[in-house]
Amino acid sequence: MSQMGFFDLSDRYASLDAKKDPLVEIDAVVPWEEFRPVLEGVWRKPDAQRKSRAGRKPMDAVLMFKTLVLSALYNLSDDQIEYQLRDRLSFTRFLGLGLEGRVPDAKTVWLYREALAQAGMVEALFKQFDGYLARQGYIARGGQILDASIVPVPRNHNTREENKAIKSGDVPEDWADKPAKRSQKDTDARWTKKHGKSHYGYKNHVNVDRKHKLVRRYHVSDAAVHDSQAVDHLLMRGNTGSGVWADAAYRSEEMEAKLKARKLTSHIHRKGKRGKPLTEQAKGSNRTKSTVRVRVEHIFGAQANDMGGTLVRTIGVVRARAKIGMKNLAYNEADQELIRGINSPTNASPRPVAPPEPLPGVTPRRTNQAERP
Repeated sequence: MSQMGFFDLSDRYASLDAKKDPLVEIDAVVPWEEFRPVLEGVWRKPDAQRKSRAGRKPMDAVLMFKTLVLSALYNLSDDQIEYQLRDRLSFTRFLGLGLEGRVPDAKTVWLYREALAQAGMVEALFKQFDGYLARQGYIARGGQILDASIVPVPRNHNTREENKAIKSGDVPEDWADKPAKRSQKDTDARWTKKHGKSHYGYKNHVNVDRKHKLVRRYHVSDAAVHDSQAVDHLLMRGNTGSGVWADAAYRSEEMEAKLKARKLTSHIHRKGKRGKPLTEQAKGSNRTKSTVRVRVEHIFGAQANDMGGTLVRTIGVVRARAKIGMKNLAYNEADQELIRGINSPTNASPRPVAPPEPLPGVTPRRTNQAERP
């Protein structure tokens, strides 16, 4: 193998730029340093609590946050994000590291994410970035679109008696003296059925603004929670439009009264009843509403395909909230029209388009197995 020349690395970076490396654009848009105080408040002990300043220096807070964003952007496991950071020039440049830079290992990535999850700070980071968008002129406009997507987790193979105990909020008897087994069981995830198929995991409930197609609010629940039960966590007052779009699962007299009380206009799909099918006029009205409501499906499609899938490999709802929240945050940060709008000389208001494509060479992850390219 020949020795690397003086300009070889810069030439490689130039070739990445020629291919329009999306991470360069994301890095230019996101105000990373604004997150530092919040991150260091979680990840750094106050000086009074430090026993000594000796020892290995901690990883930079912004560098670790960027690592978590990369992990969410491509749905990489902790082992895989460590491998990719060592292997990919685009990833190390995104973190601001050179070839000799210190790369966080898988355990370090887990520890930093765990600290954020236990502190419940991912939602705060999400809201902070949403505030930045508002300051850039990207306030929520045109109305609100509500929907939910099932987020799968590795399935637990429990007996009927064990599942019955879990649903009642108890811990199965034979798990008490088996801590290793108990630690691998997700007692917060639930089963649900959709289109005749069984799914196990959680739900990502989102509120998307009609104009910019960005996630403005989100709520994480187990998969058994009905979509309409999360509405109170999603509705917001800051949207310039009064319309609310959602599918027929959200339709009820209680929902209509709730929207009316908040001075919001319902565009929720109508649903037929037994013996009273929808009229042709009602079907036509639903089709018209779908032209707006479909925009939220674009986001779920981007997360499932362009962003490497939605499988969550953690255990428990606390960690699931952190993973799903980071996924929603990464989607907003990587929105291509947002990037073009903020980077444009006039900072023009964007036209919503499809989310970004993944980097070439990163295989979308849809399994629970850590794969090597």
